[in-house]
Amino acid sequence: MKGDGGKMVIKSKLKWVGLVGLVLSALSLFTHFLLARYSYTDDNLTEYQAITIFSWRPIFQNADLSPNGLPSKLHRRLWGPVRRLESLQPHAKPRQHYAVPVSESDRFIFVRIRGGFHEIRSSICDAVVIARLLNATLVIPEIQSTTSSKGISAQFKSFPYLYNEDHFMEALANDITVVKTLPKSLKGARRKKEIPSFKVVNSQSPYYYLHHVLPVLKRHSVVELVVSDGGCLQAILPPDLEEYQRLRCRVAFHALSFRQEVQELATKILHRLRAPGRPFIAYDPGMTRDALAYYGCAELFQDVHTELIQHRRLWMLKRGIVKGNLTVDSNAQRLNGSCPLMPEEIGIILRAYGYSWDTIIYISGGEVFGGQKKLIPFHAMFENVVDRTSLTTPWELNKIYGREANLVDKYPKTPPSAEQETKKDTWKTSGQRPRPLPPPPARPKSYNIEGWWGWVAESDNEPESTVIELRTNAHKLLWEAIDYMVCVEADVFVPGFDRDGKGRPSFASLVMGHRLYQSATAKSFMLDRKEIAKHMEEISDHLYEFNQTWIKSVRNHLRKSLVDGLTEEAKISKSLSFLSFPVPECACLRSKPNGASSRTSASQLPAALKVASSCPAWMGKDVISRTADKENDDDLDEDDDSGTFSLFFRQSGGSSNRNAVSNGGGRGGGEMMSSKEETQMEDQEEMEGGDR
Repeated sequence: MKGDGGKMVIKSKLKWVGLVGLVLSALSLFTHFLLARYSYTDDNLTEYQAITIFSWRPIFQNADLSPNGLPSKLHRRLWGPVRRLESLQPHAKPRQHYAVPVSESDRFIFVRIRGGFHEIRSSICDAVVIARLLNATLVIPEIQSTTSSKGISAQFKSFPYLYNEDHFMEALANDITVVKTLPKSLKGARRKKEIPSFKVVNSQSPYYYLHHVLPVLKRHSVVELVVSDGGCLQAILPPDLEEYQRLRCRVAFHALSFRQEVQELATKILHRLRAPGRPFIAYDPGMTRDALAYYGCAELFQDVHTELIQHRRLWMLKRGIVKGNLTVDSNAQRLNGSCPLMPEEIGIILRAYGYSWDTIIYISGGEVFGGQKKLIPFHAMFENVVDRTSLTTPWELNKIYGREANLVDKYPKTPPSAEQETKKDTWKTSGQRPRPLPPPPARPKSYNIEGWWGWVAESDNEPESTVIELRTNAHKLLWEAIDYMVCVEADVFVPGFDRDGKGRPSFASLVMGHRLYQSATAKSFMLDRKEIAKHMEEISDHLYEFNQTWIKSVRNHLRKSLVDGLTEEAKISKSLSFLSFPVPECACLRSKPNGASSRTSASQLPAALKVASSCPAWMGKDVISRTADKENDDDLDEDDDSGTFSLFFRQSGGSSNRNAVSNGGGRGGGEMMSSKEETQMEDQEEMEGGDR
């Protein structure tokens, strides 16, 4: 017995020793992770080693700050605010007599919205304005692509799937009355489809609602609006309805807040992007199949992607969405500025402007048509290119979807047609068969075997979406909501294309409009695609070899696009979407600290941004002082002519290796300049704080 007791004591001690060892090991690993946050490599590169469970590991070379810790001239040119727009401040509150809505209203407007992210957002803003115009109560709009029939979680559906319902109602309490559902007396009429319904086309006038919808609303107490074209009210309203434009701003930029789970994940992504302590660029390619088909850009792609674009364009032609011929000269469209800028072209002009290879770039958008191969040259020019998937884990993304049923077994990817089922039943009940037996009916073709594009050669119509595909479309709205928040908060925003598959402003236009309203001084390059295409044609034979004149020309265009591009945006986009350019209606002028008047501040703004009203006293009187910085934007550009006269691609060896990597762009590089020129450039870079 004593021997057994001794063995038990020894085993107990061994367990404690093992436990203590495990604890010490865990503490040792944790300490090691904390100490190994940064590591230094042989080629003097600093690699940020934040221990995370996602895939991104940024790599940097040198800081872009001057030795005294202040931003260098190069840093101010690349990341600094647009000083000519400093006096422009957001101001969307009512400025005239604005009556509070009637708390008890017997008129209800119910809105069903179809479309993509930017179309849904614009339609909700228009629905609020229409409810105010007709003095009606607005029922929370129903988003068709996020209803329960689309296979999404029952926890979130319709409007709350994307936006915060309670915040929406609270933020608009002084504008309209918003309710979650129709009264019980009207719910039955809706089930029986007895409610008058209007299928509203894009950009209807206020006259239409006051003279066609309002009389029906008065008779039936409720009307239903079906909006499918992205926006149901014209963008430019008469001067006497200017307060309704500001109401649009209050809805879009204050009331439409994403639900908590989406906001939390977007905030995490922003924190991870800013964790290295550097600014970042948000780039939206805008390369969707519908947009490419609408503008006839099929020949810019190869293989099956050209066929897919042409198939979609044929579908649009049959339905009158687009006019013209099926076959279009895509190169002419590109030179005319009607096609998206390719990622390779965006990468070249960013490098020409001065952004180094270790710049952090976030790629937004749910679809880059053409696949990842279109991004290979872009990745070759920039090391730290990330997107939503590389900054999150699958678990974090699944969390925002909620609990969803497993549809893999319930819904096969290619269900057999009714004709095939009839053949099988006939085969089974055909009775006694002669010999030899005839071959059994052919199996249904599987698109997984032939490729997901197999339907192109079989039918003029595209296959109907399965429940899994409908669920994925709902998920894309959440992905775009995350990208929207990241792009709005980015230090620099670069759109590759700002039109959708109907020729109207797209996701990128909404982002630029939000940035212009929220922080006008934030850099948003409003590129002239026609001008960029002209620049790219000049170096088409030697894509990665360039001279000083070409770089100065590109830099001059990008710098002017920050302010002068606003004038073009006001002409082209505002007439189609007010949210893409919400100034001057939703802005005011704040005076400068030296006592300059609002007129002096306004004189620095382009004609499209002329704001007549000064900011109210409660917003403060002074803009941020820039008196310490005497240089203007032109001076900053002239002081650094050599920022990118170096290689477009990160070097893998020493300075003697001067050939550009060619496997990403598919075109060979070459010697960029003589050794004498290069030495002069390096000396100038060293004096300016360095670009690479």
